[in-house]
Amino acid sequence: MSVPAELSYTSEHEWVAVNEGVATVGITKYAAEALGDIVFVDPPNSGDTVSPGDTCGEIESTKSVSDLYAPVAGEVVEVNQAAVEDPEVIGSDPYGQGWLFKVELSEEPKDLLTAEQYTQLTEGEG
Repeated sequence: MSVPAELSYTSEHEWVAVNEGVATVGITKYAAEALGDIVFVDPPNSGDTVSPGDTCGEIESTKSVSDLYAPVAGEVVEVNQAAVEDPEVIGSDPYGQGWLFKVELSEEPKDLLTAEQYTQLTEGEG
């Protein structure tokens, strides 16, 4: 399974891409495949403040409902309405059109995993 090297990851299977103080957040391909057909997503709202590890929304598939966790600290500045309206895109393109929300960082992200560390984590779970 391909894990983009330029992203950072959490042990809860979110990915993070930081660009000029704004973090884009989504779920990994591993998580999307484990969930199966994604039918609903409830990300945090624009203006919400999130902290690392906090539950900030949920994602629902035909198999289960899973919590979304904030991987970074800051204020949510954008939500991917396309993914909310068509949650299937999260499963079909998790690292592209399937991103979930963006956070203006209030502090530098910490405790994130590299692609290599995340690959090692998921290989142990398969």
